[in-house]
Order: sequence, then structure tokens, then C-alpha cells
Amino acid sequence: MKFIVLIALLGFINISVAQGVTYLVTEGNVLRKNMKDGEALQKYMEALRLSPNDFSALVATSESYSIIGAREKDKRKQSEYFEAAKIYAGSALAVAKDSAQSHYVMALAAEKMASVSSGKERAAYMRDLKTQADSTIAISPDHVYATHLLGKWNMDISSKNVAEKAALKVLYGGLPSASLEVALLNFEKVRRLDPWFVANYLELAKAYKAAGKSDKSIEVLNRMIKLPPRTADDAALKAEGKKMLESLL
Repeated sequence: MKFIVLIALLGFINISVAQGVTYLVTEGNVLRKNMKDGEALQKYMEALRLSPNDFSALVATSESYSIIGAREKDKRKQSEYFEAAKIYAGSALAVAKDSAQSHYVMALAAEKMASVSSGKERAAYMRDLKTQADSTIAISPDHVYATHLLGKWNMDISSKNVAEKAALKVLYGGLPSASLEVALLNFEKVRRLDPWFVANYLELAKAYKAAGKSDKSIEVLNRMIKLPPRTADDAALKAEGKKMLESLL
């Protein structure tokens, strides 16, 4: 009888923990929508203290570290945030290797690590970004954020000079196929899938400018500056877009 009671008690505790984790992750998501990313991260961390392998909490924590870290001015602090993002993304990938989200947060962490790295290390992170973003798209072809990352990857690789491309050849075992045209296709696809994604408009405008299509860039920027902010970064992105627009007029 005592054994049955113990089993029932353990089952009740497990249910309570699961409910608590779900509640904390949901609270975190609400805070993120209200542009309170730091507070949201604390909720996700609380959820992981209850259940270290909870997939939703791992994904949300990794993504939050990438997003918040990008706002840090100090490169050392940025690196710390991005390292944490990479660690939590790795844990998410270990829990669910067939999930698009686990590959996506790994791709995002790789992009952020590349931004604070140089030389072969940066090239290695750019390789990881492409690999993980491709894996995301293979599972979820219309994944907005992975498609956006692939657009940025194509922009970055296609803009390299001869020496940088030679270095990439060595690391990749051959120069990866990348082009401004593919970047534009990626960004335009994202615009169709999510017409409110402010950061994508800015990258799309930059891509059109690089392609010598200032008229298209102006059209995109005019649309961008009228969008309502959805994230804590959107106000700054819109200000950058407005400045770019003024330079093109």
C-alpha cells in the first residue's frame, strides 16, 4: 500500500513540475511579446531549473541569449551571451535532433558567434550557420527565421573579396554556392511569409542597394518605416532604415 501511495505521489509531483514548466515558458513568451526580453529569459531559466531537459525552455533560452547578447556593447559580454546561446542550442538539439527549432537556434547562435569571431573561427561558424539553417529548412521549408538567416549568409559570402573566398575554399573544401540573387530570393520569401518582420525589410533593402536597385530599396524602406514595432530591436532598426532611406533620396 505504501508503495502504491509513493508511486501516486511521484506521479503527482511530475505532473506538477510539468505544469509549472509550461506555465513559466508561457509567461516568458508573453513577456517577450511585450518586449521584456530580460524578464522573459529569467522565466525560461526558472523553467530549466525545474526541468533541465525541457525542449521548449531550452529553445527559448538559447534564442533569448542570442537576441539579448546582440544588444550588448561590450564584445566580451556579447561573447558570453552567445556562448550560452550555443550551449543551450546544443542541449535542445540533443533532446530533439529532428526538430526544426533546435536546428534554427543552433544556426542563430552560430551567426552570433561569427559576429564576434574572426579568421578561420569566423568561417567555421559561418559554415555551421549554413549547415544548421539548411537542416531547419529541410524539416520546415517555410521557416521564416531560418530563411532570413540564409539570406544573410548569402549576402555575407557573396560580398567576400578574393582572399577571403580563398580562405573559405580551404575551410569548406570548395567555395560554397552563394549569391546576392539567392539572398534577394530568401528575403523576398520571408517578406511574403511574414510581412511584419522589420529586420528582414532592412536586410532586403541592403540587398537591393548592393544589387544596384535603389528604386526597389527605397520602396522596401518606405514600407519598413511604417511598420509597427514587434520586438525591442525594431525601433532602432527602423531608425537605421530611415537614415538609409534619406541617403538614397
